[in-house]
Amino acid sequence: MARKLKSDKLLFLATLLLLCVSVVMVYSASAVLAVDRFEQPPYYFLFKQVTWAVLGVCLLSLAMRVDYRSLRQPLVIWSGLGLSLLALVAVFFAPEVNGTRRWLGLGGIGVQPSELAKVAVIIFTAMMLEQRMHKIDEVRYALGPIAGVTGLVCGLIVLEPDFGTAFTLLLIVSVMVFAAGLRYRYIIGTALVMTPILVVILASADYRRRRLMAFLDPWADPLGDGFQIIQSQIAVGTGGVVGQGLMGGVQKLFYLPAPHTDFIYAVIAEETGLLGASAVLVCFGVIVWRGLRISTAAPDAFGSFLALGLTMMVAFQAFVNISVVLGLMPTKGIPLPFVSSGGSSLLVSLLGMGILLNVSQHASSSAG
Repeated sequence: MARKLKSDKLLFLATLLLLCVSVVMVYSASAVLAVDRFEQPPYYFLFKQVTWAVLGVCLLSLAMRVDYRSLRQPLVIWSGLGLSLLALVAVFFAPEVNGTRRWLGLGGIGVQPSELAKVAVIIFTAMMLEQRMHKIDEVRYALGPIAGVTGLVCGLIVLEPDFGTAFTLLLIVSVMVFAAGLRYRYIIGTALVMTPILVVILASADYRRRRLMAFLDPWADPLGDGFQIIQSQIAVGTGGVVGQGLMGGVQKLFYLPAPHTDFIYAVIAEETGLLGASAVLVCFGVIVWRGLRISTAAPDAFGSFLALGLTMMVAFQAFVNISVVLGLMPTKGIPLPFVSSGGSSLLVSLLGMGILLNVSQHASSSAG
């Protein structure tokens, strides 16, 4: 009789808890906003989030049942990359939303191609590292294809413009390559080359320069560029230890921009206090811990690199989002995984967890 494969229960539980937090906090953060600004019922964003959550859980369940090793097939990898690149190009012909072109409208639903591209690049990188890690120091042979694909995808994302997502993807791939055994001198050399390039990119757009100046001194323009950071810090500070209670927050009432999306962690901190905010951090900590454990226990190199990349995708995105909310980084348009309102990010995050849970099944099987 075939042995039944077991998924990582703690990883699944932490993901499910964050999803429950999302449903509750999206409603709390958006109920008044939906009525007054969008002229919709108070449960408008809640209904959308629950719909995406149900679809995401179905996607997670499906991904858990598909052997992750089938993802290394060339047809799967190149199809995923091809569709991602086509979608990233197609957004330049889509209407602008808040001065950017990041979404494709499909049947009235906004899809963010950069989210799908992250997973496609992670799978591609895992496959290339598995095949060429034995010659990792032959940079042109081992890393040339990875650098080319990652550079192309990141370049298209920057042009949307979405510097935060591009930078996050670059960090994910860098960690995967470092884990493959690349020598420090190559890493340091790459960092020295990339630093001036990143500085030029940051300085090339006026809004990025203003965000950086607002980060350094938000009170220099408290009603303009510094408004988001100040209101976010007020929300976090007024939460105290136990918070103001669900639906009791004030900063979400047209003081805090995007309270149900990019700044939802500020609403969590204000309404549930240090205890609730810390609980969310613990959930992300569990995901990172279990993801790294799965990576080290994977039965093959592809599974190991794939698990590492998917774990870092959640870790870096959560770190950047929470850092922005706390005023530790300049403002970025990066949602909090599993929690922020939005379909594309939620679906891709749950897809990633489904693949990671499948790797954990085979890791536990090989260990047993």
